Amino acid sequence: MLWGTQGAIGSAVLTAVFVLGLLLSDHRESRQGQWICKPLAAAGFLWAGLALGALDSSYGTWLFVGLVLSFGGDVLLIPKAKGAFLAGLISFLFAHIAYAVAFFQLGVDLSSIAWTAGAGILGGVLILPWLLPHTPTPMKGPVVVYTLAILTMTTMAGGAVGHGASLWVLVGAVAFLISDLAVARNRFVAPGLVNRLWGAPLYFAAQHILAWTLGCNA
Repeated sequence: MLWGTQGAIGSAVLTAVFVLGLLLSDHRESRQGQWICKPLAAAGFLWAGLALGALDSSYGTWLFVGLVLSFGGDVLLIPKAKGAFLAGLISFLFAHIAYAVAFFQLGVDLSSIAWTAGAGILGGVLILPWLLPHTPTPMKGPVVVYTLAILTMTTMAGGAVGHGASLWVLVGAVAFLISDLAVARNRFVAPGLVNRLWGAPLYFAAQHILAWTLGCNA
C-alpha cells in the first residue's frame, strides 16, 4: 500500500485532506494549523514521488529533487518574515531549475522549445509589467530571476512533450506557473484569502501531476 499506484493514490488523498485543513486554517488565521497542515500536505507529493520510483531513473531523481525543494519552499513561506519569504523564493527557484533538468532527461524537441519559448516570452511580457510596480525595490531582481526560471521550466516541459513525453509534464508545469501567480498576487498585489483558495489547491495538484508523470514516462 505504501508503494506503487496505490501508494500514489493514498498520497493524493493525504494531500487533499491537509490542503482542506490548510485552507480552513488560513480562513481562521490559525498559525498552528498552517504549520501542521502545509508540511503534511506537501509530504503527500514526496510520498507520491517515492511510491512511483522517483529514485530509479535520472528523470525521477531530478524530479524528486524538485519535489524536495518545493517542500522546503512550502515550509519557508509559512512565516510572515521577509527573509523567510526570500529563502522560500530561492528554494522554489531551484525547484524550477531541477524540474527543467528533469524534463531535459526525457529529451527535447527544438521546434517545440521554440514555440514554448515564444509563449514564455509573451508570458513574461504580461506578468512582469503587472507584478513589478507592486514589488518592493529589493525584491524586484529576485522576482525577475524567478520569473525567468519558471518560464524556462515550462519551456523545457514543452520541449519534452514535443519529443514524446506525456502531455501531463506540460500540464503540471503550467499549473505550477499559474499557482505561482496566486502567491505573487497575495504577496505583492492584493493580499487576501481568495488567492489561497484557488492557488493552494492548484499548486498541490501541480506537484502531484508532476510526480505522477513518473509512471507516464518510465
